[in-house]
Amino acid sequence: MADPVPSRPGSPTPDPSTGESPGPDPSTPAAAGAAGVTGVAAVTKTFGTVRALSGVTLDFPRGAVTALMGENGAGKSTLLKILTGDHQPTEGRVLLDGRPVDLRSPAQARALGIRIVPQEPEIVPHVSVAENVYAGALPTGRGRRLDRAELRRRITADLERLGFAGVLDPDLLGSRLTPAQRQLVEILRALTGEAKLIAFDEPTSSLSEQEVDALFALIGRLREQGIAVVYVSHRMQEIFRLADRIAVLRDGALVGVQDARDTDEAELVRQMVGRDLSAIFTRGNVATDRVVLEVRGLTTDHVRDVDLTVRAGEVVGLAGLIGAGRSELALALAGDLPVRSGTVTLDGKPLPFGHPGRVIRAGLGLAPEERKAQALFLHRSVRDNTSIAVLERLRRWRFVRRGAERELAAEYAGRLRVRTPSIEHEVRKLSGGNQQKVVLARWLARRPKLLILDEPTRGIDIGAKAEIYRIIADLAEEGVALLVISSELPEVLGLADRIVVMQGGRVTGELDRAGATEEAVLQLAMADDITRTKPPGAAS
Repeated sequence: MADPVPSRPGSPTPDPSTGESPGPDPSTPAAAGAAGVTGVAAVTKTFGTVRALSGVTLDFPRGAVTALMGENGAGKSTLLKILTGDHQPTEGRVLLDGRPVDLRSPAQARALGIRIVPQEPEIVPHVSVAENVYAGALPTGRGRRLDRAELRRRITADLERLGFAGVLDPDLLGSRLTPAQRQLVEILRALTGEAKLIAFDEPTSSLSEQEVDALFALIGRLREQGIAVVYVSHRMQEIFRLADRIAVLRDGALVGVQDARDTDEAELVRQMVGRDLSAIFTRGNVATDRVVLEVRGLTTDHVRDVDLTVRAGEVVGLAGLIGAGRSELALALAGDLPVRSGTVTLDGKPLPFGHPGRVIRAGLGLAPEERKAQALFLHRSVRDNTSIAVLERLRRWRFVRRGAERELAAEYAGRLRVRTPSIEHEVRKLSGGNQQKVVLARWLARRPKLLILDEPTRGIDIGAKAEIYRIIADLAEEGVALLVISSELPEVLGLADRIVVMQGGRVTGELDRAGATEEAVLQLAMADDITRTKPPGAAS
């Protein structure tokens, strides 16, 4: 699909609603109080002794997409929460249309036209999509009863207007929504009523390619309507596709704001992390001839006749489009999904199907795609989350040796550079990258023969990605066999010794490191579609 976003301005452009020039660059402190500006001026936010933001002055012009970038912990989330009334600044002020506003709650910010699409959707499980979208503003009839006919009219009109007709069933219960559908509900919720500024926080992390295209087209329309858009993402391709300007935060301070056309990925990375990551994927080939995982003819309800091998010290990338069956294959190997036929051996021994505990004891570990929902005990400590898979090793009689447990958690937190005040800190309070490291710490403590990593860097910043890549390289050097599932092609190409590509639940091909390109991977990932669309007589 062609890029639906209008061309980016190279210099200040006339305001679409008034035809007047916005005047001086409003990203500078001198312009922060200019008429019409929405943003923050000299904002500092502290939590106890921790300074989350330090003197940030940043505007969000109408009719422009401002990308907000930075490592986890750089202050992006804190800035969004100040804009949307979740936090109040310790110093400085929020400006709306050039006037200071004292935002004391998200409800107040929403009433003033400031909206956010959060990274983690908040869905009421036992009511419909339509009721979730209009929560707090449901139409009522006589006796203040819900007017379902009016609700149906509104949701149908909004789905059509916003380009999501046919994607969401208005009557579907919140508890039955997929991650992608939950994200779309949050997007619809943010766009009801009159908006002046809309912030998107990692909105595409759960969306399919078709849904991403629809979202980008929608953002293009918001820009044309003169709405200020703030876009937070770690995905560079999205940033350069969407953004008019890019603001970079590091350690709570604004590093700079630049026109998206005047910078590149390498420069943004240097600004975000303060160093050059050009050698981010550098690793040697340490694979051996010893086969650790051998899969033959594996068939489940989701995959069919899959053959796969992974050797000790080898990183095998598992690529494919959403719905290809990669995660389902991983869950079947881990014993979480039933297997109809086929054989799987781990280090030469048959792997027990349908018994996750026995699979773990056999030497297989799985870090799943949804780390918060499937892997972490969010209200428990780093220590608890690290030790949970090795408690039998830490027991004496029937009691866990707490000293040994603390030593183990501290060892792996140090080895993986988990940024946490202490190993007793709740995991839910850590950044996404550090949460992922805790998941990896758990499996490293098990000393697995095979480790499956499903989207290991989803939703984490470039600096944390580099550390995850280092951990993967270290594990390979130690002889661990690694199966890495990723939807980011540069990541797969950079990490893997071999790439196995899936489509429609089956393996469509395999590429070695030397012959792998993005084009070759995509051709295999869309093999059936390409075959069906070839003209008669075309070469196969």
